Amino acid sequence: MVESSGTLFAAFYGEFAPHAWHDPEHDAYQLFHRRSQAMGWLDRLWGMNDAGQRHPLGVVGTRLVSWFQVDAGAVGDELPLPVRPFLSCAESVTARIGRVEVDTVQVLLPVQAIDTASRPAYARVPSLLTVEWFAGGDPRARVPVRVAVSGGGAPASLAERVAGLDQDVFVCRSHTGTGAVPDDLPPPPFDDSFWGGPASDTLVLRGELAEWSCDAVGWLGEVLAECAAAAGARAPLLVTVARDR
Repeated sequence: MVESSGTLFAAFYGEFAPHAWHDPEHDAYQLFHRRSQAMGWLDRLWGMNDAGQRHPLGVVGTRLVSWFQVDAGAVGDELPLPVRPFLSCAESVTARIGRVEVDTVQVLLPVQAIDTASRPAYARVPSLLTVEWFAGGDPRARVPVRVAVSGGGAPASLAERVAGLDQDVFVCRSHTGTGAVPDDLPPPPFDDSFWGGPASDTLVLRGELAEWSCDAVGWLGEVLAECAAAAGARAPLLVTVARDR
């Protein structure tokens, strides 16, 4: 079993139509449990907590499609916070239930689970070791995105830290401090006591992502968590990534 160091939470927003053949007995919780078990992630990268489509604290009109919640274990050495496999698993489950077009991904990142002291010099930000995966992609797949980062004592230098990395998976074009999550981005489907909110001192980054996929969004989430942890943040970060059309 994973010894929990914090909650990893994801919510997908967009357009959704359930498959006519889908059996409701195979709900998001059951499918996520089985999928993460089949991939070898359950009880190694995370412990199962909860999942669903509707959420009791979801805000009407936000087009919430699905949400997933797990207990994340501590990570160190060369291992990043497992945001990419987590979102990959959540995406597979959502697609098994229905046809979905996600335009916003929201992730709660337990920065406190990151053991920065154990990082070797060549892996201060472990996800940088995998940037070549995206380098082999179609350059026409690049998309404009907005990234809102709240909480966690997120340092004002976070944008500069990300911009200073040797990578072009996410190219930051501009950033602003807004004080709160912009009104046109969905509020999280949980209250402030769940994560240490409210979402004040929000930093909004605008730029380009190598592709619109849970793989790329997950990579960005891992990098933001690592940069925040390296700057001394020890509380959860709420990250909302929205595709700009």
